[in-house]
Amino acid sequence: MKFAVAIRNMGPQSNRDTIRACARIAEQAGFDALFISDHLCIPPDQTEGSGGRYLDALATLAFIAGATAKIRLGVSVLVAPYRPAVLTAKQVATIQELSGERMILGVGVGWMKPEFAALGVDVRRRGAITDETLSVIHHLFSADVPGAYDGPLVKFPSFVFMPRPKRPPIWIGGNGAAAMNRVLKFGDGWHPMLPAAELKAKVEELKGRARDAGRELPEVVVRRGLRLDDTGAARAKVAAEDEAGATYFILDLGRYPDEKSFGKSVETFFSAVA
Repeated sequence: MKFAVAIRNMGPQSNRDTIRACARIAEQAGFDALFISDHLCIPPDQTEGSGGRYLDALATLAFIAGATAKIRLGVSVLVAPYRPAVLTAKQVATIQELSGERMILGVGVGWMKPEFAALGVDVRRRGAITDETLSVIHHLFSADVPGAYDGPLVKFPSFVFMPRPKRPPIWIGGNGAAAMNRVLKFGDGWHPMLPAAELKAKVEELKGRARDAGRELPEVVVRRGLRLDDTGAARAKVAAEDEAGATYFILDLGRYPDEKSFGKSVETFFSAVA
């Protein structure tokens, strides 16, 4: 199992010094990757924990790319319907290029209805928009001058898509049948939010469907908080995720107050849990 850590790009911790310090701590500690979250338009009644302060996910990853050298950089997860598909592909390609191909693109359909309303996006079409965005990303990363694209929601003529680094791994968020179908069609990984007790059967289903499709088993990614004041229980929880079939564990340290607290938790995790 590989380990990553979530860094807050929201709340008072989302300042340049704390983000940079936490990113460097994560890199020096030996995490495979660090992850941030995605919100653009927090409604006033949903600000608990962030105060409504959220940095844009892709811009933040670009900043972190310049502050680090080796650690991979991911979004857990980017809400695909919030952004135009071609623009998203260009931003992803830019981060992938300038980071030295260290990006992991987690993608989800979203859930916060007021946020969709603020962005002028029909929440009822979020699944279809996500599928189209993923199709566009695959299309554009296929060639320096990909052909014209004629989809149900997006259409464009052929144009030069450069720089064109290696397409980053795409991890699909979501628990249901549509998400699993999306994994098998577009994804390199599955990032559900299921408890370990429910995960195992779903992983077995995914393995069977992947074999039937003649493809490798996608990465199975979980993002969990741990009580690091009880390292025995934390180890047991990580072991349960491993037993359930998770291959990748993102440690969520919650609302750590500053980089010192973040660093202490990271040290405890590696010395007593991982």
